[in-house]
Amino acid sequence: DVQLQASGGGLVQAGGCLRLSCVGSGFNIDDYSIAWFRQAPGMEREGVSCLSSAEDITYYEDFVRGRFTMFSDSAKNTVYLQMNNLEPEDTAVYYCAADYTDYGNTWPHAPWDYWGQGTQVTVSS
Repeated sequence: DVQLQASGGGLVQAGGCLRLSCVGSGFNIDDYSIAWFRQAPGMEREGVSCLSSAEDITYYEDFVRGRFTMFSDSAKNTVYLQMNNLEPEDTAVYYCAADYTDYGNTWPHAPWDYWGQGTQVTVSS
């Protein structure tokens, strides 16, 4: 069965960095689109970035472009989100998601099939 395990969150000061990991099991991440979402308390879930499998394109939302990068390691069946120059506004639970369907640029509001458990990122001032 398809499972995702997100990890790597923690507490950092503003300007610091973290690398989140999303390990897939029961499927090959190269055959799926993978995305990162985040949700802060009292806020709606929002998309962060997406690796589009069909297009071989990485999408980034405007608020993270230039600070975050998403990449994969096929040998480890793992997708990463490298987060640099973190800001307090980045504080949220970060989730990874996967889907065999490629949603292209509609990915932030698409019905992703599989979700990881989330990992907490806290950025202090």
